[in-house]
Amino acid sequence: MPLEDFAAEMDRCSQCSYCKWIPFDQMKSWRFAKNCPSIAYHNFNSHSARGRYAVARSLIKGLSSYTDTVRDIVFTCMTCGSCDVSCKVCRYNLEPLEMVRELKFRLVEDGQGLETHRDIMDSLDREHNTMHQPLAERRTWADRLDVPRLFSEKAEVLFHAGCRFSYDKELQPSARAAVELLRNAGVDVGILGEREMCCGGRVYSMGYRDEFARLARANMRAWAMAGVETVVTSCADGYHAFKRLYPRLGSKVQVFHTVEFLARLIKEKKLTFRSEIPITVTYHDPCHLGRQGEPYIPWDGVEKKIKNQIVVYEPEKPRYNGAWGVYDPPRGILRSIPGLELVEMERIREYSWCCGAGGGVREAFPEYSSWTAGERIAEARSTGAEALVTACPWCERNFRDAASSLGDTMPVYDIVELVQKAV
Repeated sequence: MPLEDFAAEMDRCSQCSYCKWIPFDQMKSWRFAKNCPSIAYHNFNSHSARGRYAVARSLIKGLSSYTDTVRDIVFTCMTCGSCDVSCKVCRYNLEPLEMVRELKFRLVEDGQGLETHRDIMDSLDREHNTMHQPLAERRTWADRLDVPRLFSEKAEVLFHAGCRFSYDKELQPSARAAVELLRNAGVDVGILGEREMCCGGRVYSMGYRDEFARLARANMRAWAMAGVETVVTSCADGYHAFKRLYPRLGSKVQVFHTVEFLARLIKEKKLTFRSEIPITVTYHDPCHLGRQGEPYIPWDGVEKKIKNQIVVYEPEKPRYNGAWGVYDPPRGILRSIPGLELVEMERIREYSWCCGAGGGVREAFPEYSSWTAGERIAEARSTGAEALVTACPWCERNFRDAASSLGDTMPVYDIVELVQKAV
């Protein structure tokens, strides 16, 4: 919807500042009470959801124009959605996450995107990935895998590796392990190899709506040609794109994150553990698997007011408050591994602190991105855990890089790595 359609929301924001904190009943300490990395790092109101509402309102009313400061305010939003969750705890008629996305779309459409992001888009146009890597090397992560390549072969389930797993050599073993675990458990799984394309989720969060739509439709065509009905991915960004964004364009495929599939296989005793892993870990909820991992619910309705005051929606509008994301499967997996102990951080599930890699921030504002990851590592350290575990390659990469720059030796694992060690 056009940015102007959010004008009523911009006026309705009561400036309560709830968007800057996790809900008060979830706070366990002052140290880990904040929820928005942008306002926590920049310490200026415009970097919060309430501030961005004000910036957007000023722009659409012609009260201000584009400047470097405005661009920084807009593009330092990681679109992690934490403000959206907190806002919906005390409100029901605001959509700050959707508004900020629309604000990014507007800047990009008006030629106000960041140069760093344009470089990423150039890579996407040339090589169909966001990593500035050759298209021909996309398949190399799976070279040693005995797994069907769809189009030339058939399989019931498609495993989508995604850009980060396809090209990050340090993380590629996790993608291979995921496929091997599924295959060994009897899942008929295949891959697209070099025909796999970027999911488009990251460029969508950077403000490139049209490019996202092009990628989504290309992937959907490829799936249809290959007869794909079920897609599994280990990437939280890909999961969110396939589960929440693609259905808006007509996608009907079933979508699972690897942790959902593995949890089911463990429950069905098709995947059993033979080795103990005597380690205490804490788990980080990726934003796009957790609070933004809720399934898409179509809605075609209108906003109305009772007595010109109370906002209602006819029919009832879906309320994405993060509560129905993917939280229990990864925790169930970790708790089922012999010898492993799971301890929780203070901000978990829909109130999780972002890893710092989202929204194009890692690429455009590396120091800020690293600081955000460092805050999460500090929170992980506070639990007494020996290692930090997550279920997204972008989170894992950002944590590993931040830990290295901080001189922190805490290991960072993808949950699939631990499952492979235990089977």
